[in-house]
This record gives sequence, C-alpha cells and structure tokens, in this order.
Amino acid sequence: MMKITPTKNNLKILVVDDEEDTREGCRRILTRMGYGVFTAGNGREGLEILEKENTAIVLLDLKMPGVDGMEVLERIQEKAERPLVIVITGYATVETAIKAMKLGAYDFIAKPFDPDALRIVVRRAHEKVELTREAEKLALERRKTLLDLSTEKSRTRTIIESLPTGVVVTNSSGNVVLINPSFKEQLGLDPGRAPGGHVEDYIEDDGFCEMVKKISCGGFNDSRDIPVYEFSPSDGRYLLAKGKPIKSEDDSCIGAVITVSDISVLKALDRLKSEFVAEVSHELRSPLSTIHEQLALVIRDIAEGKSTEDLPILSRALDKTHELISLVGDLLDLSRIEAGTGYSEPKMVKLDELIESVVSFLKTKAEKRKQNLSIKLPDESVPDIFADPLALESIFGNLITNAINYTQEGGKILVKIDILDDRISVAVIDNGIGIEEKYLKKIFDRFYRVKNEKTRFIGGTGLGLPIVKGLVESLGGTIKVESTPGEGSTFTVFLPVAH
Repeated sequence: MMKITPTKNNLKILVVDDEEDTREGCRRILTRMGYGVFTAGNGREGLEILEKENTAIVLLDLKMPGVDGMEVLERIQEKAERPLVIVITGYATVETAIKAMKLGAYDFIAKPFDPDALRIVVRRAHEKVELTREAEKLALERRKTLLDLSTEKSRTRTIIESLPTGVVVTNSSGNVVLINPSFKEQLGLDPGRAPGGHVEDYIEDDGFCEMVKKISCGGFNDSRDIPVYEFSPSDGRYLLAKGKPIKSEDDSCIGAVITVSDISVLKALDRLKSEFVAEVSHELRSPLSTIHEQLALVIRDIAEGKSTEDLPILSRALDKTHELISLVGDLLDLSRIEAGTGYSEPKMVKLDELIESVVSFLKTKAEKRKQNLSIKLPDESVPDIFADPLALESIFGNLITNAINYTQEGGKILVKIDILDDRISVAVIDNGIGIEEKYLKKIFDRFYRVKNEKTRFIGGTGLGLPIVKGLVESLGGTIKVESTPGEGSTFTVFLPVAH
C-alpha cells in the first residue's frame, strides 16, 4: 500500500521496497531530515508514483516480485527528467548491483543498513541534485545578465560595483570599460582609478594580461576551453581569475568579463591537507590494501579458469568500502560539530518515541546475530526535551550499533530510560566483551579503537564515540561509561529536560 508523507522542502524521495520494515524505517528517517517521502511496496506502484510526482531521488530494491527493480530502473532511464536512483541490495546481489550502476543507478546501499549509512548516501544524492539545479539556474541567470549588459547599463554597473568579487570588463581591444572597487582593492589600485586604459596599465602580470586580451578579441572558439589563471600580487596573497567572452546579437565577440577571487584561504587549507592525510592515512591504507588484494585474487582465479567461491571475497571487499564510507561520513559529522553547525534546528522531541524507532530500526541487525535488543521505559510519562532530533538519532544509533558489534552472538542489549530530577538518563547496556579500565579514558579520542584478539575482526572508524560525545555536549548533556571485561558495558547519556 502506497504511503505519502508531505514534503517540507522542494525535494521528494520515493522508497520502493517489498519489505515493510525497510520502507517504514527509511520513511521515518528521511521524514525527520525534512524530505517529502513516497513509499511503494512493488515496482508497479513505484512506476505509478513516478508518473504523477516530481521525484528527485529513488531508493529502489532490486529483488521484488512482479516488476523487479531492474525493470523499474530501465523505465526510469527512459524518462526525460530522470531522478537519481540509489539501489538497495543485499550482499548476495553484488553482481546485480554492479549491473544496475552500469544501467544508470547513481549509488547503492547494502542491507542491512543503519540510519547513518542511509543519511550519508541520501545527503550525497541530495548534494548532486542541488548542484545540478544550481548549474541550470546559473546558466539561465547568465543569459539574462548578458541581455541586461546591452539594455540596462546603469543598473548592471551598480550591481557589478557592489560585488565582493573583483570584476573588470574590457572591450574587444583589451581596454578596460568597467572596473569595480573590489578589483581595485585586490590589485592595490588607487580607489579613484578610472577605466579607459589598456588592461596592462592596471596590472603588470603578463599571463593575466595575455588571457584577458585573448578572451576579449574572441581568441577561444569554445568558452569551455578558456583556462583559469592563478597569480600572486607582491603582498603574498593568491588570486584566481576566470573569464568569459561577451557576445553581440550576431554572436561576435565584443569584449570580456573577468572575475577575480581571493583564494588565499584555500591555499592555506591546501597546505594543511598533508597534515590531514597523515592523520587518516593509517585508517585508509589497511582497508584499501585488503580490497586491492582480494579483488586481484578474484580476477586472477577467474582468468585462470579456476572454480572459486567469489562471493565471500567480494562481500569482504564490500565491507571494507563501507568502512571507508563510514569514515568519510564521520569526518564530515565531526567537522560540522566543531563548526557549531550541527544538523538542523532544535525543537521539542518525544525522546521515548524517537529511541523506540531507533531500536526498531536496528532490531534486524541484532536479530542477524541472534541477539535480544529491547527497550525499558519508566512507569511515568517521559517529558519532552528541546534538542536536534537528527543529533539524537545519531547519538543513540551509534551507541546501540556499537553494543551490537561488540556483543557476542546470542547476547543481550537493553536500552533503559529513567527520569531524574531535571534530567533524563538513557543507558545502553550490553553483556558483551567489555572494555578494560585502562582504555576507558581513551575511547572518546578520535581514531582510537581498542585492539585485541576479541576486537580485531570488528570494523569501525574510531570516530563514532567522539561524534557521540560532541553531540551530547552540544545538547547540554553528559555521557559516562562503565564496563567490566567479559561481562559487558553500559553507556549512559544524561540530557536536560525541556522547560
């Protein structure tokens, strides 16, 4: 049965999956992210929705009865305005997922997936959609601007002179006809310097002047061939120049418009890039090496005609790529937390309902390990809290996922909510492998992971707990951990009650 959630913005997502738990889990998560969500239980329903609704992203299960996901994907590729397709697949359908990517799917996500993995892949698709829309919008605005340049000169001049980006306009001979204050400031020119002279009278950089003169006289057959030009004035700053020809109604070149941006900050960030690479290279090198070696083994065996069990090796490679995706997502989350941007605007949240939905979503993951994942609510009503719901989902999604990963098969995980005087405590309790006392003070450090015989085969980025701690503190809360090796761990989050 199709379900529709009203959109809070202009972007709509369609989830097509014959498993109701997966559909509903995706709908809850995506709705909290502000998307309009449509759900369909089979390919036929999904195609009907696509005909009626302007859908930007489709989460598509490949294995469905009747009209399967591959047929739906092929029908989508026939549309004039095609949505981005994210394939939902299991480890047993790796080859099918690859085929789907070749047919035009944008990305894929493997079952079972946790909320963070879903958010990462959807945000990436959303950014792709927005970039495409912005490019189309800029192309339209550029056409209008060129028309205004010949019909409304006074207004155009006012706009150009108020821009923070340096702008200089030349005629076909390379003489400056318009120059804005930002350009004068960037090049150290007198604020009263008037246009009229040749471009070489304003800047002594030969490469810049040659680029401007060539664009001005129509020296490039295709504007896509025009290079950007980077140069540095004497004060040590770095500037980046981009140019476009100005065409008349008969398509002849009558001049050029050049924009100049200060990229000194970007240059400084580029110098810091080596430090970043050094910080994470040890986390990236191991999974990448494993992927390379295992895929090389598969290719060699296939080439030699050997009969091998390829799927487990490919699945292992898939696990490693998932680790890399998680690492990137965690790094982005950390950067947002440090920048103080968080996730979204805080609001009143029913904490018990939110945690129940997280537990329900992760139960499938726990059941695959034959674990008992349950929640215990207090006898009295749980008061609302004022917080960011996406941050709360990330906090408890990380903690419960960790409990599942570090608890043996057949183990138990309990999420317990208690009401204190002016706080609510949420404890995630497991009877897993536990943590030695000497490691407890380090587990919230970036990239730190306890490594011993019991944890060597458990994947992770070492960023989950630092993210949890940062988010909890941003919400005015605290977190503590108690653990006994061989008996289990308890992570308790304390959050203030809304007043």
